[in-house]
Amino acid sequence: MDILDSIILGIIQGLTEFLPVSSSGHLEIGKAILGDTSIPEESLLFTVILHFATALSTIVIFRKDILEIIKGFLSFKWNDDTKFVTKIVISMIPAALVGLFFEEQLEQLFGGNILLVGCMLIVTAVLLFFADKAKNTNKNVSFKNAFIIGVSQAIAMLPGISRSGATISTSVLLGNDKTKAARFSFLMVVPLIFGKIAKDILGGDLNFENQNITALSAGFIAAFVAGLFACTWMISLVKKSKLSYFAIYCAIVGVIAISFSILN
Repeated sequence: MDILDSIILGIIQGLTEFLPVSSSGHLEIGKAILGDTSIPEESLLFTVILHFATALSTIVIFRKDILEIIKGFLSFKWNDDTKFVTKIVISMIPAALVGLFFEEQLEQLFGGNILLVGCMLIVTAVLLFFADKAKNTNKNVSFKNAFIIGVSQAIAMLPGISRSGATISTSVLLGNDKTKAARFSFLMVVPLIFGKIAKDILGGDLNFENQNITALSAGFIAAFVAGLFACTWMISLVKKSKLSYFAIYCAIVGVIAISFSILN
């Protein structure tokens, strides 16, 4: 993979991580179009690095919120911040279990299975369509809601299911405030990404030998910058109930991906 391809894929990741159109699905489509011939392990390494970049962009955007949450949590009092952290932990459980017990099966799905990506994008489109029709409220995410949203995040580990789309849609359909749903969705994935990276590094699963470090760095920077833009934009779009546009987009890309897979 050369530098230009890495930058293109980094931009795709940065934009689609926050926009409800499936970053993993678009990465797989992008790799197929660019003719990426990486073996699954190498492809996974690049994907992990790009997710790390978007996790950092999330921290930058929500830095004030995160600092307040940390201060509140360290007060060792049962307050709103402590409750929020507890809800984040609860939301992580389903995805953590899936990643722990089905990691190898998931890795095999990130090998250019464009037909699967197309079908899952259609599923994402349906979710977004119904979520866009839901009425906005002032309701906060409850502990029960946190677990249900976590289940949707686990399902979104499939390439083509938008993580942000699935979690925000699930939260909104449960009757939660749209802005709060977006905030919870973006923050709940950060611990998982860092946990996954730490596990892979300590376990020796990520092999940086014989890798094009310059290309990986270019992809990382591109994903980080694009992520800063997309995260800010997405929060505004959720407030304005513009998810139906993304539903249409996902449906169109899903059909194209399915057609591409069949014709090739």
